[in-house]
Amino acid sequence: MSSAPAPAPAPTAPRVRAVPEGTEARGFVLYVGIDEAKAIADGTSLHRVVEALRRLTAELAPSSETYAAVALAPEGAGGRDVDVVRLALQDPAALAKQREQQHAGDDADRHPNGVIIDISRKRVLLDGEPAGLTYKEFELLQYLVLREGRTIDRHELIDNLWAAADDEIPSERTIDVHVRRLRSKLAHYQDIVRTVRGSGYRFDRHADVSIRQASTPSPDVF
Repeated sequence: MSSAPAPAPAPTAPRVRAVPEGTEARGFVLYVGIDEAKAIADGTSLHRVVEALRRLTAELAPSSETYAAVALAPEGAGGRDVDVVRLALQDPAALAKQREQQHAGDDADRHPNGVIIDISRKRVLLDGEPAGLTYKEFELLQYLVLREGRTIDRHELIDNLWAAADDEIPSERTIDVHVRRLRSKLAHYQDIVRTVRGSGYRFDRHADVSIRQASTPSPDVF
């Protein structure tokens, strides 16, 4: 009488890549970079994307648990969406990269060359020296910087940088005066603010311009 075949050994689950010895993987994070406007343009919403991913996860792994958080950043912060998300949600690798860049930036402060537009500290350095911009001049430059490569007309600048309660609401002509004053303080780097004849003004990135931004962690959840 033949004996029954021995049961096959249970398959060993493959070890998750990049998990050090002595630790175990307990889940994962998927960073999704898309803002509300892009989601609407795609015919969806952030909430619908989250719910679809939750349904797929429940289908593939019914025992899994999920948690979703919204990544917040200053309005108009620019940059790649997924990079902003990783920083806002405190991704260790992204934070380490940011620290490296900040250390490099500190070195640039000590041995500067070119223009540093520091949005987080509301300052501009020209070859290591403060440009001495007024609050409104910095706001004007920041508005253009955060919309890099787009021509901004004078009406948009007035509507977004001057409130109805301000003592003086500029006209299109006085906007030109504000821009001239800003450019004069940028000295030999004044060409970073370009005049687009008949249209408005634009900031274009230059090799000698460094921009520093801040991100804000989000406490919001779906």
